[in-house]
Amino acid sequence: MRTQRLNHLLLSLFLFAAAFSSLHPTATAGDEGAPSPGDGDGDADFIRTSCNTTLYPDVCFTSLSRYASAVQQNPGQLARVAISVSLSKVHRAASYVSNLTRDADYDGTTRAALALHDCFSNLGDAVDEIRGSLKQMRQIGAAGAGASSFLFQMSNVQTWMSAALTDEETCTDGFQDVADCPVKTDVCDRVTNVKKFTSNALALVNSYANKGMP
Repeated sequence: MRTQRLNHLLLSLFLFAAAFSSLHPTATAGDEGAPSPGDGDGDADFIRTSCNTTLYPDVCFTSLSRYASAVQQNPGQLARVAISVSLSKVHRAASYVSNLTRDADYDGTTRAALALHDCFSNLGDAVDEIRGSLKQMRQIGAAGAGASSFLFQMSNVQTWMSAALTDEETCTDGFQDVADCPVKTDVCDRVTNVKKFTSNALALVNSYANKGMP
């Protein structure tokens, strides 16, 4: 059963990678114009102010300020770009852990190996949830959509992003009983960093939802 789950997640990540160009933050930002040098101070200030509501404002601003001209002080667009950046980070982490699970030093029976496989499963779920959030965000504001539809769609996004953050935390929690080793440190450090981007994206999603209709 574990092998079937691993194969399913590997296939999911492969299919995701094939379509990744349409989900990458550059492509998302490109929906309303690619970032360009000389962004207005107002656009950058908007992102900085928005990022100050997150748990990791410096990480937030550093990762999102390059898209200032695409965001154009639009909280919905900022949330979409933040979700896309988060998706990029967790996808890379899942691919990295996937490679580790196939390492010859981990035969699938040690605590470290089991933690790696469980972590990969958790990150695969997070990829699906964040991808679903991004898809939902792109549908918000469709013609004829009213306030009730907006709230319902945002509730879905909030639920999925929260679930993704929980899955990422479950990944690192799974290494608590693993003896200290380079793999444990490496994976936990990487996923802890990923959690910062997902947390920031969720905060910006919550802020956008609280503002009401786009």
